[in-house]
Formats: sequence, C-alpha cells, structure tokens
Amino acid sequence: MIKRLFVAAAIMVMTAGAVSAQKIAITAHRGNWDCEEGGYARNSIAALKAAQDNGYWGSELDIQMTKDFKLIVHHDPDIKGVRIWDHNWDEFSKARLENGETVPTFDEYLTQGEKSKCVLVCELKSQKTNAHELYMTDLVVNAIKGHNLYDPKRVIFISFSLEICKRLTLLCPNFTIQYLGGDIAPDVLKSYGINGIDYHFNVFAKHPDWFDQARANGMSINCWTANSEEEIEMMIKQKVDCITTDEPQRVRRLLRRGKEIRQNK
Repeated sequence: MIKRLFVAAAIMVMTAGAVSAQKIAITAHRGNWDCEEGGYARNSIAALKAAQDNGYWGSELDIQMTKDFKLIVHHDPDIKGVRIWDHNWDEFSKARLENGETVPTFDEYLTQGEKSKCVLVCELKSQKTNAHELYMTDLVVNAIKGHNLYDPKRVIFISFSLEICKRLTLLCPNFTIQYLGGDIAPDVLKSYGINGIDYHFNVFAKHPDWFDQARANGMSINCWTANSEEEIEMMIKQKVDCITTDEPQRVRRLLRRGKEIRQNK
C-alpha cells in the first residue's frame, strides 16, 4: 500500500507539471517586480519578462474579468477605486502601472508568456457570482489554448474559489490545480479532484498534519508569500515543492546554499 501511494504521488508530480519533492522551485509573486528591470510594477509585462530573464521556475499573475468579459491581469478587484467586474474594459484601458505600462490584458500577458519556459502560475480571482467565476474560468482556459500554452509544464492554476478549482479539474484534468484558501484539509480537496494546495506559510504551522496528508494524497504543495529569511527557511525545512515570494533572489540564495533549488532548463 505504501509503495502504491509513493508511485501514485510520483506520477502525479510528473504529469501535472509540479516540482520534484527533492528540489524547491521559486515563483516570483506577481512577477519579478521589485527591481529596476521589473519596473517596480506588480503584474506588469516587465515583471514577467524579468522573471523569465532571471530563470525563475514560475511567475504568478492575477486574472480579473470586466463587465464586458475582458480578461485583465490585476490583483485588486478595483482599479483606482472602480470595481472591475462592474465596468467595461474601455474604462480601464488607459490606466497606468507604476512603470508607465497600461494594465495588461490576459492576451498580452500570454503573448509574453510564450517566450520562455517560465511557468505561468495563473491565479483566477473570485468574481461577482458563481456564474461569473465559471464563465471566466472557461475564458481563461480558451485563451491559454489560443496561445498554444495548454500544457501542464507551462501553466498551473491557483484560486481562492473552490468552485473555480472544481471547474478547472474538468477543463484541465492533467494540470496542477492548487486551492489557496488554507481552510480545507487536503483529504477533502482530493475528494473534489483538486491535486494541490497553495497555502500561506502560517497554515502549515497551525495544521502540521496537512503537509503529510497532502503528500499521502500525491498533492503538490506551494506556499505564499514567504519573504523574510525566517519565513523562507521555515518552508525550506518543510520541503515544500514551491515557494512564492516577492524576494526571489533571497530565496534563490538560501536554496543554493543547501543545493535545493530547481530551475527550468
């Protein structure tokens, strides 16, 4: 039985594009933004390019949907106090990021994403209604297919919405799909077909059994957002699969010290 679980876990990791349990990957949170080359602009094209150029395993991005069903890359539900899902794209199309870029559309982001093996860690943000969430999920997957990125080695999915994660298990059965909420045990998520967790690093301290539970279910384990040396070291000791961070260079330095780093080749 133990041997079968080990084999199942190994197959899940390889087929879903997750990282090896023996190495830890680095995902730049909203891109490699906190530097000159990233323009100090979260979720910008420049931040994605900086993550690609620096060879990080992944670059996380946040996807929202406007009232007229345009997908854009932006973390907050508002842009300058205007709620995204209640307004059409043309009301936001000239909004500027810190580096002068316009707020990127998801298509623009995917165009840059095609240029590198850097994994796109796509966070689908919770929306106005369940119906909006499901429709947005379908649009996201169709856009990824349109850019020839429908590949579990190129894209993984994360969301705080359980319904979005469930929908993704149907649309993308061989992909890594990680729930973000930190409030559901891995055993329960696995029963829904969800094959990963991406929890805040403090969740593992509160629920130490969830780590082993996830591993026993062959689930990938990511953590967010570990920035300080203490937080990063804690996750390295836990042997998570991936660390999402605003300080990717710091994580890289600490991982290289222990030779535990994984990069795309």
